[in-house]
Amino acid sequence: MKCSLIRGLSGLAALTPAAAGASLTTQASPEPSARGPMVELSFGSFTGKSSHGIETFNGIPYAEPPVGPLRLRPPKKLSRHVGHKVVSRRAPVCPQMIMDRKSSAMVAKYAPSVFKLPFWQAAKGQEDCLIVTVQRPAGVSSNQKLPVLIFLHGGGYEIGGAAAYDSTLFLATAMRDKQPFIYVALNYRLGGFGFMPGSEILHAGSANLGLLDQRLALEWVADNIARFGGDPDKVTIWGESAGAYSVLNQMALFDGNASSYNGKPLFRSAIMNSGSLLPALPVDCAKGQAVYDAVVEKAGCEKEHDTLGCLRNLEYSAFLNATAAVPGLFSYNALALSYLPRPDGKVLTASIDELIETGRYYAIPMIISDLEDEGTLFSMLQQPIQSDQDFVSYLSKLYFPHASKDPLQRLVRAYPSNEQGSPFRTGSANVLYPYYKRIAAWMGDYAFQLTRRKFLELATKVNPKVSAWSCLSSTYYGTPDVGTFHTSDLAQLFYDKSATATTLAWRRYYANFVHSINPNQGQWTGHEWPVWSQKRSLLWFKNNSSMDYIQDDFRSEAYNVFSDIWGSLRQ
Repeated sequence: MKCSLIRGLSGLAALTPAAAGASLTTQASPEPSARGPMVELSFGSFTGKSSHGIETFNGIPYAEPPVGPLRLRPPKKLSRHVGHKVVSRRAPVCPQMIMDRKSSAMVAKYAPSVFKLPFWQAAKGQEDCLIVTVQRPAGVSSNQKLPVLIFLHGGGYEIGGAAAYDSTLFLATAMRDKQPFIYVALNYRLGGFGFMPGSEILHAGSANLGLLDQRLALEWVADNIARFGGDPDKVTIWGESAGAYSVLNQMALFDGNASSYNGKPLFRSAIMNSGSLLPALPVDCAKGQAVYDAVVEKAGCEKEHDTLGCLRNLEYSAFLNATAAVPGLFSYNALALSYLPRPDGKVLTASIDELIETGRYYAIPMIISDLEDEGTLFSMLQQPIQSDQDFVSYLSKLYFPHASKDPLQRLVRAYPSNEQGSPFRTGSANVLYPYYKRIAAWMGDYAFQLTRRKFLELATKVNPKVSAWSCLSSTYYGTPDVGTFHTSDLAQLFYDKSATATTLAWRRYYANFVHSINPNQGQWTGHEWPVWSQKRSLLWFKNNSSMDYIQDDFRSEAYNVFSDIWGSLRQ
């Protein structure tokens, strides 16, 4: 029996950074005012809501609905007039990946304090979902030219949506600091709707649709944000997890053509929380084809001459269920993703690591952050791994089919014990099963921490004059079993009403960056954030009340192995 991951976990308790085990307090959505703010655009007019000094426009369409004959096709720019719409209620989300109840229950068992954060809550998706949400300080005029921050949500390219990321608290901090900005969050197609692989997809020109959705939304911002009081010449794109990978993909899309849209760049700076490089094999690789074939079989389309046409013609629920025929993010496979951006020779002309290494991307100032225990949430369902040989086989079969066994054995040996595993700095505590902390350490390094370091090395070599700042957060240290877990930064940036010292500093660094392309120019935070290339030093959010610095050289043995076999680490 299937259920939505975020629905299945909606009853669990949450954490705040202020105290592990405390309940996260969030603001209830206020009733919209009788007469909300209105904006006139070329394709329609939209009335939003005003509350707490913030005007919000939820769910403005930026593309034609990708339904019917437009399913599994590149997004089509909205060209018709939609009239007047009230956009004051919660915006829809795109179809969400579903998972089995057994996996949902196991994740809930091991992380009962994590999954009531707002971005894990129940959401019923729909195909007509290509929308943006815009938030701005109340009273902003159309000629004000405030800088713009665009957020790309995470969720492993399987779940999530713009609606979960209300910027009210973040924007309020910036307004108090006299650094207001316009905030935009966008939806993009997920799972098999947005990242279906396979040769049939490649030949149809339908690869990486989710990235094309994002690009069309960025173009929408360039064309329309001035009507909200934003400056299209001062845009920062920001993403978390899959959204962070997407930010880097947008920098490399079409070999970096974001530098010129109607003669101007689509954005001038980038922020990546928990994600940068995710090397991948081509869209028609064996693994990608296996995903497509599994979906086709589940859909009952395997005997059709035109299997892609059959998928396009399915009823929505039938297609949604078919896309769940492959393992999801919260499964034994974990970060060996079924759906992800893959090179197709056009949208992504090569694997993202190759594009960066050869300079085929739009190089701009950027911030890249990580959390100390990125891998814990994805390492709860690997109990069958009981030996180093099992661990090597797991990596070889699911993650790196082109890597030989010897370097993978070296990689496993670089994570020798639970005492050195994740949650880090906890000794023999938090061992959910015999290999849990070793796998969690590897998982976090592979997908986030050590690939971030590798990306910074590559980018600094190719574009040494382009500044990058990087940080590590340990603010949830001590959270049982998961430590400073993946997504805990979002709880601070979006939902921490207590506004701890590190939460305020983090918000201020980002607002400074949005305004000046430098996190140190603007509101002073007490610590100068060093450019990474100078001494390879990370700003360290040490706990909820203090910051420090840490050298980006931890787990050097594992990093050396990663570097030695880098060319084989494509999934």
